[in-house]
Amino acid sequence: MSAAEERSENFRLLRDSAAAVVTPGDTKRIRALRFKDPGFDPAVWREMCDMGWAGLRTPESRGGSGLGVQEFCALAEELGRGLVPEPFVASVTSASVLTGAVLSEVIAGTRVVLPAWQERANSLDTTGDTVIAGGRVTGTKKFIAQAAGADAFVVSGKGGLALVARDAAGVSLAIERTQDGGNFGTLSMENAPCTALSGDLAEALEEASLATAAYMLGVMDRAFAMTLDYMKTRQQFGRAIGSFQALQHRAADLKIQVALTRASVEAAAVTLDSSQNPALRQAAVSRAKARAADAGMLVTRQCIQLHGGIGYTDEADVGLFLRKAMVLSNLHGGAALHRARYAEVAADEDE
Repeated sequence: MSAAEERSENFRLLRDSAAAVVTPGDTKRIRALRFKDPGFDPAVWREMCDMGWAGLRTPESRGGSGLGVQEFCALAEELGRGLVPEPFVASVTSASVLTGAVLSEVIAGTRVVLPAWQERANSLDTTGDTVIAGGRVTGTKKFIAQAAGADAFVVSGKGGLALVARDAAGVSLAIERTQDGGNFGTLSMENAPCTALSGDLAEALEEASLATAAYMLGVMDRAFAMTLDYMKTRQQFGRAIGSFQALQHRAADLKIQVALTRASVEAAAVTLDSSQNPALRQAAVSRAKARAADAGMLVTRQCIQLHGGIGYTDEADVGLFLRKAMVLSNLHGGAALHRARYAEVAADEDE
């Protein structure tokens, strides 16, 4: 089997496995988990880990699947279609710097370890004011997605990386609900005990940014498909509203936005799998994340409008996709931030 055929088979197997937790048109599970701790189903997460998802980017020599960024993004897209809230992207990110028993537990889904790297809104700085030294850590990390379900955190700061247990002395975790029914955590550490970790989160966070864009692609693609179905069945003036030319034009514009986002995400995934040039990799990720953030908000908002008044009610499933897009658009940096970074690193690449 050629490399291309093997990769195609990987995609097929991943998409087939995603069907176990993604049921298009059925949002009962997602609605049942909203605004409740931990924000996801631990049993479903263990099932996902049994399929090897948490270790998808971890080399086989360390107990993972050793698959590429393209596979990572393909699976994230499928999960986005189903609004799956389990901490897939975050766990893959943490696994990149873990070893030993902790890594085995994360890959098995028996322990949830999330990356805690951000201190300021819409920032890609992974250090901030947090200090890690002498087996202790002091600082505050914010915007930790689905933190209510975490057992421990991979914390970045001055001094490198550290593993911090949620229940360690000197650690407190404040939970805030997000628009989509999930939660963000603020992790405060005051001379808290920690275990030093080797490695760097930088590359894993680049991949996480792209996987978040891929998840957003799945969100907008599914919302658009739902809207097309609605336009074929909703009657107005004795005709399906999808037959009105003005609405057809709007739908065509949204289809273009989805297609452009897909092209950008897929191209960036290929770049991350094939290039070690830092500027080229960052430019590809920022281009994809900026486009996904803008297009995701545009498409999901337009889908609400094309549903008419019912689209603005909480009972309408299409609204769940807009709520998810509102959270994802700024996760790992918003469109403006990534456009600015793209301009900077693309200029460096030209020099």
